Amino acid sequence: MASVRRAAAQTVIAIAGVTALAFAQAPAPPKPFAAAAPPSAESVKKAEQTLADARKALGGDKFDAVKTIVASGRTKRVRGNNLVPIEFEIFFELPAKYVRVDEFPAEDTDPTSAGFNGDALIQIPAPAIPAPKAVPAIAGSSGRPGGPGPGPVPAGAPAPGAAVPAATVPTGAGPTGAVPAGAVPSGGAPSGPPSTGPTPATTAAGGAPTPLPGPPAPGGAMPPGAMTPGATPMGGRGPMLDPRTARLLAVKQDYARLALGLFANSSAYPLTFSYAAIAEAPQGRADVLDVRGEGNFTARLFIHSDTRLPIMVTWTTPPTNVIVTVPGQPPPATVAPGAVVVAGPPAPPKDAPKEEMDKYSKEVLAIRAKAQATPVENRLYFADYRDVDGMKFPFRLRRAIGTETTEETTFDRFRVNAKIDPRKFEPVK
Repeated sequence: MASVRRAAAQTVIAIAGVTALAFAQAPAPPKPFAAAAPPSAESVKKAEQTLADARKALGGDKFDAVKTIVASGRTKRVRGNNLVPIEFEIFFELPAKYVRVDEFPAEDTDPTSAGFNGDALIQIPAPAIPAPKAVPAIAGSSGRPGGPGPGPVPAGAPAPGAAVPAATVPTGAGPTGAVPAGAVPSGGAPSGPPSTGPTPATTAAGGAPTPLPGPPAPGGAMPPGAMTPGATPMGGRGPMLDPRTARLLAVKQDYARLALGLFANSSAYPLTFSYAAIAEAPQGRADVLDVRGEGNFTARLFIHSDTRLPIMVTWTTPPTNVIVTVPGQPPPATVAPGAVVVAGPPAPPKDAPKEEMDKYSKEVLAIRAKAQATPVENRLYFADYRDVDGMKFPFRLRRAIGTETTEETTFDRFRVNAKIDPRKFEPVK
């Protein structure tokens, strides 16, 4: 738990407006990526064989008789300076029904649930449409509350060298705040996989170590509505898109990441696979598959080369927030997992001409945009596979942002083909 305590101690910076939608992969940065080349037929064929081996190791044909799965356990989730205990049940009714129900024993709150029934969202309490939020101040700037917006910075910037506390600038996903049910339970006991990921060195089949290619660039536009709540479309203009669609997308993406560890497949959120490389990971050598799904979903699946069991899924998101400092200002003592700290330019004096203030505003915004466009790696580890009715399921999971653990989960039980009350899958009205 040492890594979790460090993560808890480093999440004292509040992230404004973080909600359930934060777990959907965010839209691509303003600068468009070049269209990714389609995978070769050879890489697709090799990925199919790797997945077939993984499914055989997990239980093979025994999964053909599975209609439902009910999993229960406990999660410890970082929230600010605290570790929040959560007791959960996850219900699968194959192929396309899923819901997670969370209870918070240390809080006087009702259980929450989130999932989907086909393309219908399941969520209790029902999602609300949040009001747009002002951007908080950037350290080294002043003017209107919330700091400089898209326009020039008003007069009143602090004199150079003035003590200005670093401020956070939310950019979407964040590990702090209450995460509603439906986010993939992740974590694992402290004795689970180490926090470090696979090494960059990889080996092409039969060859010498070569650099592991980067994750596929986000491809295509976001599906309608897939946007952080309260945000405006890229460029700052236009109406906010449907938050319910974004929430459904977020839940399905988390389901897909979990399903890759449970089934090496994702029946409710179709995915395509191609073979990337062989990576040296702390858990041993692993075959790495590139994974793509609806909208901008991209990930990497790591399958242990010896056991053929899934050991990790990685994906990238924008930083959880951006901290811009002024020259001479010490870095913040605590930084939330996934946040980045960047140095800003010297602030102009209060009586600087408008042209100088405009220049300063543009420099700060450019620094912020560049930091927002730099992805942060997220990891979901699978460990402690055990036999359940002839199939193997991971009993420990761990979620991390970079090297900081944000959740640890232990499953107590998997019940196969258990009867599930149909009301569990009633969608939002």
